[in-house]
Amino acid sequence: MEIKVLGTGCRKCRTLEETTKQAVAETGIEATIIKVEDMLEIMKLGVMTTPALVIDGNVVLKGRVASLAEIKELIQK
Repeated sequence: MEIKVLGTGCRKCRTLEETTKQAVAETGIEATIIKVEDMLEIMKLGVMTTPALVIDGNVVLKGRVASLAEIKELIQK
């Protein structure tokens, strides 16, 4: 599984990245987490508001920080 955390490095973006790492560790799912900070790359994915979360090429969250439970649910689908 490939998970991309999209964001320019703001506090909310860093929080989403850390929460995503924690969710992956707690669920035991094998995943590669990539932090994308380049706005051109983020816009290519159709995201205009950050932070955002992309799982296997699908944007599943944008514009807010999700809870640990919500991220676990998203990565287990």
